Amino acid sequence: MEAYEIWKIREHGELAEQAASWFGEKWGIPKEEYRESMEACLRGTSPVPQWYVVMDGERIAAGIGVIENDFHDRPDLTPNVCAVYVEEAHRCRGIAGQMLQFVCADMKNMGIDTLYLVTDHTSFYERYGWEFLCMVQDSAEGTPIRMYVHRG
Repeated sequence: MEAYEIWKIREHGELAEQAASWFGEKWGIPKEEYRESMEACLRGTSPVPQWYVVMDGERIAAGIGVIENDFHDRPDLTPNVCAVYVEEAHRCRGIAGQMLQFVCADMKNMGIDTLYLVTDHTSFYERYGWEFLCMVQDSAEGTPIRMYVHRG
């Protein structure tokens, strides 16, 4: 398995605009919302939010973030890993797993050793030390969604 370099937006502010557009494209959320979150990350006044990307030359191959709440009804389960995405051409190479491990270690270094994640996947995250915690309600649609936890 190849090791991929994961770029912290807080250390590479020059990638923030490109990353905001990329995440917005992938998740159908206005890029301004990502940009605002990345600006908070760049200010560095708090460990959350954080944003990370894997670059393939000048293009983003994958990305992941950490925010307070990923659109669910349990504000006590925070912070949340969010927006995990790997471009199709880069899938099945271990990038998502590397990003998850990297983010957990990075957040632990900032004093946060418990992270949460909502997903409709049923077995993917267990491979990387995540455990199913409970069902929560998606705040946009009101439908149940799986909540996972990773304790560092």
